[in-house]
Amino acid sequence: MEQPLKVFIISDSVGETGEHVAKAAISQFRPMLQQVDLRKFAHIDTVEHVKNIVKIAKQQQALIIYTLVRQEMRAYMEQVAAEEQLAAIDVLGPIMHAVQRVTSESPKEEPGLVYQLDDGYFKKIEAIEFAVKYDDGKDPRGILKADIVLIGVSRTSKTPLSQYLAHKKLKVANIPLVPEVEPPEELYMMDPHKCFGLVISKEKLHSIRRERLLALGLRDDASYATDARIEAEIAHFQKVVERIGCDVIDVTNKAVEETANDILQRRRMR
Repeated sequence: MEQPLKVFIISDSVGETGEHVAKAAISQFRPMLQQVDLRKFAHIDTVEHVKNIVKIAKQQQALIIYTLVRQEMRAYMEQVAAEEQLAAIDVLGPIMHAVQRVTSESPKEEPGLVYQLDDGYFKKIEAIEFAVKYDDGKDPRGILKADIVLIGVSRTSKTPLSQYLAHKKLKVANIPLVPEVEPPEELYMMDPHKCFGLVISKEKLHSIRRERLLALGLRDDASYATDARIEAEIAHFQKVVERIGCDVIDVTNKAVEETANDILQRRRMR
């Protein structure tokens, strides 16, 4: 049986960096983070706070991961952790020292600078809200406003791909294509270079839809997952993309990140 692992994440900001690093490392041993207790201590800005947390860590024999930008705080953390014979990992210190050595610049030592609300942040939020508003063909008016338009049959990862690209500050609308519904006219009015058709193999789509039906507690032989239905939808998709004249990307066995990178690369080449 795995031994319970306690991890204290100490930060002078919100603690997200330390949390991500901790999870990335621990998942190499416990992929599902099983038997792992992560505790985050955010906005720690005095040595007294550090001292109290280290005392608790000693009582629970916790591993400490810390992201502190002020040198005096890092030095104190290192000192008290050593006195208590606790394992403590400094995430930012070595990187900051290396940058200082290479650039001959001094760090500002101001917590939370990475989270300052700049123009890029607001553009990202705007793009995320756009992707939600114009998801799944809710409002075809978004097609002409979008930076990217994704079209495809159901279960081709249009929504997660829209959200991923939104985090790259791109406004994305996605439109599902089904034979019974005429595609919105806006699809044929937009610049075809900003449209990407997502296609998937019949076998993979059948497998995904069958699993989806089972997850919903439905029979896996519903028309939604039949070969005839899938072939009809893909044929309709091919007809639409040919009329638009847009690029088609095969997403079979592709991660969302791979498809997104493919789209971004094609956009750069234009």
